[in-house]
Amino acid sequence: MTVTTPEAGLRALLLRLTRRTAVFAIALGVCGFVAPSGVVAATDDAPTKDDETVELYVSAGARGAVAVGGSTSAIVTVQNETESPLSGGRVHVELNRTPLVDNEAITTWLDDGDASGDFTALGSETTTSVDAGDEESTTVVMPDDVLGDIAPGVYPLRAVLTGATTGAAETDDEVDRDAEATSVLVVTAGRAARVGVLVPITATPADGALLTSDELSTLTADDGALTAQLDGVAGTAAILAIDPAIMASIRVLGTAAPASATEWLARLDELPNERFALQFGDADATAQAQAQLPSLLQPTTLAPFLDERNFPKTPAAPITDAPAMSATPSPAAPETPTLPDDETLSEVDGSISGVLWPRGDVTQDDLATFADYLGRAPLTVLPSSSVGGETSAHATVGSSAILVTDDAASGVLSQAAAENHTAARQRSLAAATAHLFLASQSSPTTPLLVGLDRDETRSADALRDAISTADTVGFGLTDLRATPATAAKLTTKPDAGRAAAVGELLADENTLTGFSSILTDPQLMLSPERIRILRTLAVGIPADSFGAEVAAHRTATQKTLSAVSIPPSSTIQLLTAAADLPFRVRNDLPWPVTVQLTVIPTDLRLDVEPVTIAEVPAKSSTRVKVPVSARVGSGELTLRLSLSTPTGVPIGGTESVRVAVRAEWETIGLAVLGGLIVVLIGLGVWRTVRRRRNEANAEAADADEAADPDAVEEDAVNTGPDAASTEKPNE
Repeated sequence: MTVTTPEAGLRALLLRLTRRTAVFAIALGVCGFVAPSGVVAATDDAPTKDDETVELYVSAGARGAVAVGGSTSAIVTVQNETESPLSGGRVHVELNRTPLVDNEAITTWLDDGDASGDFTALGSETTTSVDAGDEESTTVVMPDDVLGDIAPGVYPLRAVLTGATTGAAETDDEVDRDAEATSVLVVTAGRAARVGVLVPITATPADGALLTSDELSTLTADDGALTAQLDGVAGTAAILAIDPAIMASIRVLGTAAPASATEWLARLDELPNERFALQFGDADATAQAQAQLPSLLQPTTLAPFLDERNFPKTPAAPITDAPAMSATPSPAAPETPTLPDDETLSEVDGSISGVLWPRGDVTQDDLATFADYLGRAPLTVLPSSSVGGETSAHATVGSSAILVTDDAASGVLSQAAAENHTAARQRSLAAATAHLFLASQSSPTTPLLVGLDRDETRSADALRDAISTADTVGFGLTDLRATPATAAKLTTKPDAGRAAAVGELLADENTLTGFSSILTDPQLMLSPERIRILRTLAVGIPADSFGAEVAAHRTATQKTLSAVSIPPSSTIQLLTAAADLPFRVRNDLPWPVTVQLTVIPTDLRLDVEPVTIAEVPAKSSTRVKVPVSARVGSGELTLRLSLSTPTGVPIGGTESVRVAVRAEWETIGLAVLGGLIVVLIGLGVWRTVRRRRNEANAEAADADEAADPDAVEEDAVNTGPDAASTEKPNE
């Protein structure tokens, strides 16, 4: 880590103190003579010039290494992270001729800047001005004889920047930007030890199951993370540790897989690098062994991820019932898709079998359990922190063979592989060279092994630089296994927390197994669940976030278990003696489900169909009608509703629904309705009789007229308007 002092030196310190004292005095003076109407206070969070920094980086030699008696030069990079241009200054490169003798001394020097011994100047150079947010590099040439008398070893290297400022000169805005950087210079002699480098290749999907087509398109694009992994290892002797879930994610898509993904897979197969398969999802075998599982966890099946439409169809076997010489041709056999099995989908082509790379807290019993898991003695990769004392890359613990990665070199090379800033990366590469140099000093002929951290965001350049700093061309896993093994002893203790987490996750999965019988194919739910468990147990999950990952997975499982339920319901009014009561069932799952709705009344006055089978579409709710009949005219009672799978596994809790029975209203309503019907019928009969009577009278009148027309005319005359005039008035 670069040590930076934005304003180092006595002169800068005195200047800052003077300015602050002056400002404080002015402020006091203003407060003494002016009675302010309001107070404006500067907050602690307000940015100041002191918050802005100038970063300095220094490197020398080839990734920090130079041969005895050789010449070299140092490259000093000035990075201006302030908001103002940085003026030119002068850099001084110094070397401490007292060597760093162990890994702890290297770490102390690089992290804290502490080292015994005195520094001597190697050279200095004037730096150019640097714009805000930019960086510039300066080469400091060292005399040819400056390293002539120095012995092989690791030496502290330091660069100091002085005289560079930001702000207008000789004003209050001017700020000194002195800075310091630390690194190491490794002076080598003779042949270096052979080193192998393990590079894990993993990719984690957003939902924790398999990578989707869109995710694969992004990861395998020209600028994708998986493409960067292949670009970084191409041309190196890196040993690849590959998560088979990546292969499965591509192959389950069949012809629908993105072209970039299939090309990536073909390119991986063509690489000459030795490789082995991690456990599916990079799950930790150590946690499983310490949880006393009888076998390593694997996906239950990958069949739910297959779509028959994406795989070529082949004709089925011909029908041969007819005699061979029959003139009647056999009917054409239907075409069926050829679906790959799980082994084919997850196979890592060309991989070396029997290799495990778990977390490092392995015990002797765990190694024996690994042998039971694989059916033979495996080759287990462990960090040197798990093994007491010095040992070679190939060792044995009892009868178990192990590969031992150098912790110190692996850590700084992993930092380098994750560092996109070139100058900062050179510092990590120099540190890795130093750790490997010290590791090889005791036995130069003993091979070394470096294991990079699981990292899915490395750039190709950073990964290639990290591998090239350590690996030996032509030295791989087969060569490591062929070297004589040294005896080693494990010093680790089991992680009870991870073992307990395995048990909790599998207990939740067992609950989900019973719940999944609501599906026509339970594996639609169980297969992704198992893969998510494997990924939750992944080796690459940091220890400080493992608990949160487990908690998040268990929360997601509980959400799945509560995805099918009976929503709360208001009081139901039963106005008839018998009816179908509707109850709503909700399904938030992406698949249709079949459930049993059980209804139990709290009062025998209501007869209810106890169990009703219902099918609920995906992402919806439906009303389930349950036949009921009342034995009383009125009253209130409670129905207890519960759901279960077709196999009888309870789903969720019990819901209560109030039912108000008003069956007598049906009798009253029928009586009223019957009375209305009688009245309406009576009115209809009366009107019909009256109409027919009127029609009969009219017909009789017509008949009389036809029989005696004169009488009718006389009657008409007598009854006319003048008829009254013939009558005598009363006297």
